[in-house]
Amino acid sequence: MRKPKHMRTSLAKATALATLTFASLLACSSSCSDRSKSTKPPADNDTTGVDTTVTVGFILINAFPHDSTAYTQGLVFHGDTLYEGTGNVGYSSIRKVDLETGTVLQIRPLPSPHFGEGIAIWEDKLYELTWRSHVGFIYDRASFDSLGLFHYPHEGWGITHDGSRFIVSDGTPRLRFWDSASLAPVDSVDVYQVLPDTTLPVRNLNELEYINGKVYANVWQSDLIAVISPETGMVEAWIKLTELVAREKAKYWWTDVLNGIAYDQVNDRLFVTGKYWPEVVEIEVQF
Repeated sequence: MRKPKHMRTSLAKATALATLTFASLLACSSSCSDRSKSTKPPADNDTTGVDTTVTVGFILINAFPHDSTAYTQGLVFHGDTLYEGTGNVGYSSIRKVDLETGTVLQIRPLPSPHFGEGIAIWEDKLYELTWRSHVGFIYDRASFDSLGLFHYPHEGWGITHDGSRFIVSDGTPRLRFWDSASLAPVDSVDVYQVLPDTTLPVRNLNELEYINGKVYANVWQSDLIAVISPETGMVEAWIKLTELVAREKAKYWWTDVLNGIAYDQVNDRLFVTGKYWPEVVEIEVQF
């Protein structure tokens, strides 16, 4: 089997987008800082137990423009189009984005008081989580028309699909598996890292992407992506993106943390971005 390469609209729509411009970024600067998920995690949520000797590097392949006022919560590549979910109360949205230019082709705001989180696409629908509202939204993938909603008892952070089930994170070490049709929980696995003399739970699992049988997960407030076995929960590798994060943060003072993973399955391309990042970056991981 070939080794995956990533391992080596209209004026009205533009007007809607304008509500999420730099002015809105400044307006939300104080309220954004109030988000408890944005503060330093408790000691038992710390990721300092990560064994950095087993991290792997990356090669920067390409960089594409990205709306630097977007507080990226979810990222999905479908067909030839990038879909993005953004967060913060009053500024959350789902978007269809042209990868090459960064142009937002289509947008649907998520009204207050909801705080948008991860997104996933399954068949002809787009699914969006919210942080603490305990409700998610279902949209027609093409039109963004509302098709319904669903509820869950925990926080919503990241969501992806493995071809048969949804996989959901909530900031704890637990990944939850949901039935594709009913969205009912059917299984779960706790994520952990094996160290020489112990095992450690891996908390703050955030944005998710299912790639070639593995779950790739951003770890909130870190420069790392965990590569996780969905069968066992074991972290099989850490992708260390410290240099990339530094590159992006050097561009604008408001550039925030790494968050956002998307995989172009047709062309075998891996993309990452972050909150308020000016770029979506294609990388090749050096396993």
